[in-house]
Amino acid sequence: MFSTLHHPQTRLLFFFLGLVVTFVLIRISVRMIRAKVRWWPGNITPGGTHIHHVVFGTVFMLVGGVTGLAVPDEEHGWRVAAAALLGVGAALVLDEFALILHLRDVYWEKDGRLSVDAVFLAIGMTGLLLLGARPLGYDEFYGEGVWVRVVIILVNLGFAIVALLKGKVWTGLLGLLVPVLPEIGALRLARPGSPWARWRYTEGSRKLRRAYRREARVRQPLIRAKIRFQEFISGRHDGD
Repeated sequence: MFSTLHHPQTRLLFFFLGLVVTFVLIRISVRMIRAKVRWWPGNITPGGTHIHHVVFGTVFMLVGGVTGLAVPDEEHGWRVAAAALLGVGAALVLDEFALILHLRDVYWEKDGRLSVDAVFLAIGMTGLLLLGARPLGYDEFYGEGVWVRVVIILVNLGFAIVALLKGKVWTGLLGLLVPVLPEIGALRLARPGSPWARWRYTEGSRKLRRAYRREARVRQPLIRAKIRFQEFISGRHDGD
């Protein structure tokens, strides 16, 4: 068991477990509170002030991050524990990401779905790292000259940025870890309303009409399916 703690992926695994388990538990808790289950502990409101769990998450992230930096390399148990605490804190912070963005409590509103997207994205990217993915595929060109590797990484990063500008958030961010994804997202049609569509597609143009048709025919059914799956776990938001 102790030799396993030495493995470089172990800290990432415990971060991942802390992230996933805490997200599931906090969502169970907030759903019980929303349902007003009498025997379940309610919100923490000392003096009438509602302390959101993002506050605890921030503290856990700071403690976990600083501990991971401060303890000696040979203290593997402490470093693994710090990684797990960092994952716990990250889950609590990302679960209220929409509150941080909007600076108001939108947890159960439609805007609150952004928090669930943030957590799922973090889980997806961490899971890919655990499976051996590497940012921008730098390991694939290990034998090449340094400038060749730099150029290839910058090109992949450029494709990922274009995909994000086209409104393909999941494709752009996951594409940082999965080869080819950024290129696909960058070359395909932009989503209506994305920065790329506003800059490049004139009103009434053929490309904009195609973008709207594709959005209605392909993307919206996928988005609805994603929302149903997410809200099966996280709870239903108001206005749905």
